Amino acid sequence: MIDLKPEKGKLLIAEPTLTGDVSFNRSVVLLAEHNESGSVGFILNKPLEYNINELVTEILIPFQVYNGGPVEQDNIYFIHKVPHLITNSTEISDGVFWGGDFEKIISLINEGVILEEDIRFFLGYTGWSALQLDQELTSKSWIVVKNKYESSIINKSSIAFWKEKITELGGDYLLWSNAPDNPSLN
Repeated sequence: MIDLKPEKGKLLIAEPTLTGDVSFNRSVVLLAEHNESGSVGFILNKPLEYNINELVTEILIPFQVYNGGPVEQDNIYFIHKVPHLITNSTEISDGVFWGGDFEKIISLINEGVILEEDIRFFLGYTGWSALQLDQELTSKSWIVVKNKYESSIINKSSIAFWKEKITELGGDYLLWSNAPDNPSLN
């Protein structure tokens, strides 16, 4: 189940010992890009208190917005599973796409053509410079696993997603699945 090589489309599960970083503590990240220049991903399990219609007033429907990561948190990013509706998008893998024509998205959401289960909005993204992610993997900050959910990953919105993934890993990780967010409060 544990795959040691990061590739776009794979998931990064924050190691339970990664507790000092508020952005990444108990995070599940979808890698949208990984190459010799660096890596880009989006945290899937950190919903914000914002809806997209509060940030983009042209959008009339209140889709949830997530914390995509600590980089460029003043920009909106999105992944989706409707490339036939959203032009200029890039396939990450397994029916999951990144980006595309934002003006078209606005009208399709307002017309009820794109539903919340089709798209996920993020403020910011997660980014690593060349070899930075490899160094973090070597220092055991992350576990790389396959995205077994394919395009339904867009609907994995629960903050309990990290616990679910850690439980699936089994073994010593089972001990961590019920540990408090901050072990010093135990």
